[in-house]
Amino acid sequence: MFKGFLQACVLAVGVFSFTHAPAYAQIKQSKQPGHEDKFRQLDESLPTPNDQRIASGHPGPEYWQQRADYKIRVTLNDDNQSITGSEKITYTNNSPHTLSYIWVRLDQNRFAKHSDDHLTTPNNPTKRMSFTNLERMKYRENFDGGFKIGSVTGKGGKALPYSIVRTMMRIDLPKPLKPGASHELNITWSYNIVESKQIAIKRSGFHHFEKDGNKIYNLGQWYPRVAGYTDNGAWNNRTFYGLGEFQTEFGDYDVEITVPSDHIISATGELANGKDVLTSEQRKRLETAKTAKRPVFIVTKEEALEAQKGKATDTKTWNFRAENVRDFAWASSRKFVWDAMGHYQAEDDRTIMAMSFYPEEGMPLWDKYSTEAIVHTLEVYSKYTFPYPYPTAQSVNSATSGMEYPMISFNPPRPTEHADGSRTYSRRTKYGLIGVIIHEVGHNYFPMIVNTPERDWFWMDEGFNTFLQGLAHREWEEGWPGNSGAPHTIIRFMTSKNQMPVMTDPESLIQFGANAYQKPAVAFNILRETVMGREAFDHAFKEYARRWKFKRPYPADFFRTMEDASGYDLDWFWRGWFYTTDHVDISLDKVTWGTVNTKNPDVEAAYNAEREAEKGTPLVVERHKDVRRRVLERPELQDFYNEHPQTAVLEADRGAYQRLLDGLSDWEKEALNSAENFYFLEFTNKGGLVMPVIVEIEYTDGTKEMKRWPAELWRRNPNKVSKLVMTEKEIKSITLDPKRETADADLENNYWPRRPVRSRVELFKRRGGRKTMMERAGETAQ
Repeated sequence: MFKGFLQACVLAVGVFSFTHAPAYAQIKQSKQPGHEDKFRQLDESLPTPNDQRIASGHPGPEYWQQRADYKIRVTLNDDNQSITGSEKITYTNNSPHTLSYIWVRLDQNRFAKHSDDHLTTPNNPTKRMSFTNLERMKYRENFDGGFKIGSVTGKGGKALPYSIVRTMMRIDLPKPLKPGASHELNITWSYNIVESKQIAIKRSGFHHFEKDGNKIYNLGQWYPRVAGYTDNGAWNNRTFYGLGEFQTEFGDYDVEITVPSDHIISATGELANGKDVLTSEQRKRLETAKTAKRPVFIVTKEEALEAQKGKATDTKTWNFRAENVRDFAWASSRKFVWDAMGHYQAEDDRTIMAMSFYPEEGMPLWDKYSTEAIVHTLEVYSKYTFPYPYPTAQSVNSATSGMEYPMISFNPPRPTEHADGSRTYSRRTKYGLIGVIIHEVGHNYFPMIVNTPERDWFWMDEGFNTFLQGLAHREWEEGWPGNSGAPHTIIRFMTSKNQMPVMTDPESLIQFGANAYQKPAVAFNILRETVMGREAFDHAFKEYARRWKFKRPYPADFFRTMEDASGYDLDWFWRGWFYTTDHVDISLDKVTWGTVNTKNPDVEAAYNAEREAEKGTPLVVERHKDVRRRVLERPELQDFYNEHPQTAVLEADRGAYQRLLDGLSDWEKEALNSAENFYFLEFTNKGGLVMPVIVEIEYTDGTKEMKRWPAELWRRNPNKVSKLVMTEKEIKSITLDPKRETADADLENNYWPRRPVRSRVELFKRRGGRKTMMERAGETAQ
């Protein structure tokens, strides 16, 4: 079901709610059954403002959020691809509510043999199956995945009762946790790491390199994490199916990671014990990299290759610390080449370390572009939101699909390796790498800092980020391949039968890429470029980002902030683009050309005669041109009306005209003789989505003019509307949405006069009929 619609009729009181009759149920146009007010306010669809979230979209005076601080110790077993860990969680109840239990996320349980995710994944009925798909199915059936919980205790080691429900664990507290109080949880666990190539949408895993037997571990969602508890929805304890990513709390992390001594680690936060795990030369290189103009190798290709010649039997423990983050991830491998470069941020006089970790197989691509793409992302995203607040931003090569965590991201792809050992990369691979790094590093802003609830509202994470990613593409170089965020790119999806409203539960989405990534990004681009303008949009968007930095906003907070900070009433836009499956298709149906009726009988008679002449002589009249005429044969039948035909101007007409002039002012007389042309443009809204109407007018003298009418043009009738254009020039043609700004689905009805649709006719040579089995057998025998 669509959670956005369910929440539409909920009035929040604390974290609990009660339903009320929605206002729209009382709004009914019985006289015009087909009429819909697309400009009515969204009040009935949004939670009622309160002291936590006020009507302006700003966090209220009573806003609160929970906190979870972690001390974690974890060991990676490189022989059997597993981890074993222990953690101490200090959970602080900042809410005004007393809690009797705490919910903890066990996202790795998605990979258990009998998980809901596995059992509810549909299989397409077909007699054809690839070897790869069969291999993956067998792997999933046999893989012993999921968390193995060793113990759950409180302070002092006293065991706490707990219950595991799918991908969640409820820990019952020995006594209620009152507002303002903290509680300590201690958990031990282990689990087997999935092999990345065997699982779709895995978020983390390991990649095995056949040629040398080594692995890269990309580990996210690897430890039991406290679930979000919010003013808007209480505990977010929904089962994890892979798409609705997560909802967690901010806190500080102190993490010790024990790995083989020849491994290099990338992780959320800053390395606290560099002297223990790095050589003096590596530490010097790191210091040099802080002020370098180009990336500096901390671990070179040669050093990485040397580390792979043998597998260490001893271990090292790396200690990372991170402040005010909502999660922690890490990567480990003896294959890592490591480069870094400092990015100076003038807004707050800080230097952020941009760092990349990749195998030698990632060269020559990662060493040229990865760290530069990180810095570019920080520059562009900070310009539209806020200065990047963390000390590091990292890109790690992986075989998983791109995935983000605070300060660290996992990114494919790598160059193609050829039989002779050389490597090359295609245009698609190059821009694919730069693009995915921009996207995943950009996720630091949304949702890692602006803490959007991804498990409920996927688009608040991916849509914002895809929009900003498109801006970063255009600032990387002119002519970036593709048209990220361009309105025409979403037309096919918006007109498809598989479309679902953006405000749909993430786990229920069909075509989630188009729905949660592309459609919101296109919507924001249209708001910025067409509806609001860049200045108003950029101001409001930055205001939203800064208001909700390190806080948890919901859709209503975004919608309200954009209106509050810009002065634009956008409820019609949110409803159309986010709550419905309407699409844009405005048709320019008719253009009527008029000029002023001068009232002068002599002028109007000539005008009418000219119009009649334009129509031409009807065939039936033309063929009777030479027939006999009775009135000519019998002149006595003729009278006054034969002498004065209907088109004749009489003296009485001229007298009436003069009397009219005598009663007019000079301005009114001038208006009667105006040479202006009046063009009445008639539009139909065929797609259902109201949008601004933009036309380009070409005049017969060769000049052109753009006219823009805001979406409010449709207020009184969302189906049909007309607009008058007054001009002294004569119009030659009119084009609707000439720059393709609005995602208009049908260009054929955007022209006056109509244009022929151009296409190609494919010619082909007909081949012979299908060969018989005997003929094919004969060919095989030969």
